[in-house]
Amino acid sequence: MTRDDITTRPLPPATTGTPSLSEKEALAKAWDDRIVKLLDLLPRRVADAIAWLRAPSRRWVRIPAALLLILGGFLAILPVFGLWMLPLGLALLSEDIPGMKPSLERAARWLEDKWNRLARWWRGSR
Repeated sequence: MTRDDITTRPLPPATTGTPSLSEKEALAKAWDDRIVKLLDLLPRRVADAIAWLRAPSRRWVRIPAALLLILGGFLAILPVFGLWMLPLGLALLSEDIPGMKPSLERAARWLEDKWNRLARWWRGSR
């Protein structure tokens, strides 16, 4: 199974005895799963810091941090700031605004698809 198959295949049906998830709930769960997988790729100290920040009791730290990251993303013309701050701020904010998770998951899937297409094109043109 290629990486493309993992990100673009439909979600499996719910097992018997559990209610089926709506599309938005399924996308929100897929977003949470994506974040967990990405945390596994980070260095331990960074992953621990992000896991600490994602805890529900850290809401009063997480919201201002997310807003500052989003603001910093718009100041990308300055040396320290960059566009990398915008998606990170949105991802943090999605912990407190669950309606954002399906949109972020769709955007992540779209970006992943475009990246994979570009990589295939690049490999084919060489």
